[in-house]
Amino acid sequence: MPGAPELPISLRDPDKARAYKQWTIDPCGSSTSQQPLGTHEFFEEVERYRYQDYAPWMPAVMGFGRFAGQRLLEVGCGLGTDLLQFARAGASVCGTDLTPRSVALARQRFALDNLPGQFLVCDSEALCFSDNSFDVVYANGVLHHLPHTEQAVAEIHRVLRSGGLAKVMLYHRHSLHYWLNLFFRLGILRGELRRKSMGDILRDYVEYSTSGARPLVKVYSRRQARRLFQGFRRCQVQVRQLGLPLPRPLQRALDWLLAPLLGWNIILTAQK
Repeated sequence: MPGAPELPISLRDPDKARAYKQWTIDPCGSSTSQQPLGTHEFFEEVERYRYQDYAPWMPAVMGFGRFAGQRLLEVGCGLGTDLLQFARAGASVCGTDLTPRSVALARQRFALDNLPGQFLVCDSEALCFSDNSFDVVYANGVLHHLPHTEQAVAEIHRVLRSGGLAKVMLYHRHSLHYWLNLFFRLGILRGELRRKSMGDILRDYVEYSTSGARPLVKVYSRRQARRLFQGFRRCQVQVRQLGLPLPRPLQRALDWLLAPLLGWNIILTAQK
């Protein structure tokens, strides 16, 4: 596995440096494919796993088909897997990421499908766009890794046009995954809390890593998530994705029953 390149001077914050290292060495989602990185087979396997095995609810809840003809920005686009779904449905898309490697892979993914898209290396807390530039801003599993999440939300608000939508996923504090798996199984039964904080457990166990980067991971209650978006006119909150390590049939049955209350993902749809 290649090492991360030397950090840009702008990444003085240690949490941003860890995130840069983490997703340069392990581009988000790449661990779900055994195919050679960057090949058509690699991207197809990542996509199949994401929408068939991991989160079959995602296309409908995220509204991949709803934004044809609209200008859509994904903040933290990773491999471009979700952004591609919006583009296939007719949105005019732009993706940003902190890591040049992810931007290059997302650009390559679009080229394989011969679809247009703009891709830029950009800090989510200081977006490189003018005010009122987009109809939709999408950020799935990104803002809870930032040291200044409130600043990133302010930037999303700034670049959205009046009436535009933000679609954001954050990790849910009041979830079965947090309390049963992270707090009880790891923290209590395995004794992790005798030598670590919950913040340390989140850093160590939430994100797949071969890098040892231990990126920042935050969790939010529904109330805290709504408070982040209090500058928007309205905000709808949904909860999905149970996230427990269970056999797949049981996982799917419990997902249907419990995920809307105790899931690991908070999905916010906020209108400027």
